[in-house]
Amino acid sequence: MRRAGLTLVELLVVISITAFLAALLFPAFHSSREQARATACQANVWQLAFALHAYEGDNQSLPYGFGGPGKTPPPGGYPGNATIDPAGWWWFNFIGSVRYKSLRDMNALRCPSRRIEGAKLKRDILCGNYGANRSLCKSLVNGPPGNEFEGTPLSVAAIRRPGSTLLVMDSGYSLICWWHAAKEPPVTFGDSIQDAAYVPGLEINKQKIVWPGQDQDAIDGRHPNQTVNIAFADSHVERWKASDLLVEKTEDGERNYSPLWSPD
Repeated sequence: MRRAGLTLVELLVVISITAFLAALLFPAFHSSREQARATACQANVWQLAFALHAYEGDNQSLPYGFGGPGKTPPPGGYPGNATIDPAGWWWFNFIGSVRYKSLRDMNALRCPSRRIEGAKLKRDILCGNYGANRSLCKSLVNGPPGNEFEGTPLSVAAIRRPGSTLLVMDSGYSLICWWHAAKEPPVTFGDSIQDAAYVPGLEINKQKIVWPGQDQDAIDGRHPNQTVNIAFADSHVERWKASDLLVEKTEDGERNYSPLWSPD
């Protein structure tokens, strides 16, 4: 009588088939997980845009990108790392005082696809999550007049094409502008942590200096096919290829046609 069970050859065949099936299914599982994270990120971006619009409805303008009421810290304390980030109120602190109890409750600020390495940056909420467009959420004047990103924040009504103008998006830093998507930016990329904003996955990031730990996020991107989630000034959300946000030099200066970094 033959004893029940598998022979060594049969066992090896089963193991080989199992390994083959696992090799086929793992990429699909990985892709599905990435898509789920990208969808969760898209929901975060929409939630932030909704809160920005709620603030604008109450105050007739968007919040400051950076600035604050004196030296009073925002709810939950000053965000960021005290050694590299300026202390003050950021755009999400203003909407947080309306929609959230404290900074710790603002889970929508954390991109689930974030690819930041190193303890210093990984703990920094300002790095590698979402950035508001500095052309709309301007900062308090902190230098000589003429800086296009300083002054009074805009209202949505003052934006000529809100359905095409960037409001908040996947970003290397909490504030981002067209400078960070230009082949020839008017500032040296990476001189300070604030200047190290970037569009994740944008091709020109390979030639730019990023902070240690930002390389994978900046160069490889976060979402499938090097896409980024964007909320526009009319609050609708879309996913675009990072390459579509590139600002190219023309005879009239730097220009990006769609989507729009500038409100005019």
